[in-house]
Amino acid sequence: MSDVRPRPRLPESAPTGEQAEWLGRVEKLAPLIEAHRTAAEDNRRMPRPVFEALRAAGFTRMWVSRAFGGEQVALDTGMAVLEALARLDASVSWQIGVQGAIGRLSDYLPEESSRRLFLEGDGFVVGGVKPSGLAEPVDGGYLLRGEWAMASGSAHADWLVCTAVVSEGWKPVMTSAGPDIVMLFVPASEVRFRDTWYTVGLRGTGSDHFHVDERFVPADLAVRKARMAEAPPARPARGYPIGYFDFGPFSTAPVALGVARDALDTFWDTAHAKTPASGTRTLAANHVVQERFARAEISVYAARLLLYDAARRVVAAAGCGGDELSSLIRLASATLGESTTVAVETAYTLAGTASLYETNRLERCLRDVNAVTKHIALSYTHFETVGDYLMNARLVMRR
Repeated sequence: MSDVRPRPRLPESAPTGEQAEWLGRVEKLAPLIEAHRTAAEDNRRMPRPVFEALRAAGFTRMWVSRAFGGEQVALDTGMAVLEALARLDASVSWQIGVQGAIGRLSDYLPEESSRRLFLEGDGFVVGGVKPSGLAEPVDGGYLLRGEWAMASGSAHADWLVCTAVVSEGWKPVMTSAGPDIVMLFVPASEVRFRDTWYTVGLRGTGSDHFHVDERFVPADLAVRKARMAEAPPARPARGYPIGYFDFGPFSTAPVALGVARDALDTFWDTAHAKTPASGTRTLAANHVVQERFARAEISVYAARLLLYDAARRVVAAAGCGGDELSSLIRLASATLGESTTVAVETAYTLAGTASLYETNRLERCLRDVNAVTKHIALSYTHFETVGDYLMNARLVMRR
């Protein structure tokens, strides 16, 4: 019999009632997600049974107003769900997080449009958020053309958001704040997909490119980016008063947290089971391993506290936090990106040759955390932009 004790943990707050209920939903789906994890990696997209189970359990509309068929869970509940899903499969968590972020546009669209996209349809509403298309204003809407990358979850999408620069004569329109950007929704059946998702990490997200030659998009399926920096308009159907860009990091950063915690758990098991070649004691008894493991644990723990504290402040501000709160969110997210990456790399390195194999969870954790932290929400560039704000009282999105 093994004499390994249960894994010691640092103290954490007990989950709220809503969190416990939703984490129970994750636990019920865990065997299904784990059973399809390899197939998702091999086929580079979420298997249909997993999507259908997530949809039936309410995850695909988790952060959408109840008025539009959503669950409208608390911000920290959704974060806890993403973290738990990422410990099972980062690609699954990533797609639910992306849907959560884009689902927030339902608070900015006209109500009838939001009902059409989110209540009447049951597929993902995802797409490309980098402005890599052009939108030419015409009567009643826009003519849209372009190609977008990284459409996570597009294999199960009913609608795709296409982020474009407003044009005049198909030339980008520039304002004092930069390009004039608009997000437009197009039925997935009306775009051309390209099989491009051959990547190191998050392989199971099916984040292919898609192309629109030229099509009309009515104005009621469009949201101008300038509006998204502010809280959505107050109305009974509104799900959240939080501005789109302040909300966004909370749909991304918990995925990195879940991956890091998975890596540390996996390494703990490895450290107790593995005795290095020609050694006499397990890795768990090695003083260097103990010191580096403790540092990794506390860095992830601290990053999690920072993120959840920022989320609490966002909810309390009810959309009125301003640049001060936006700066905190950015720094918390960027810090978390660095901390989780270092923690996973530490676990991967300390495990030795065992982590080289695809059959080892640490190999996938390393790939996935490095893919997650490429997202702008976790970018190191936030240290620069927030540093500029703290020094000179000006906050820009990116230089």
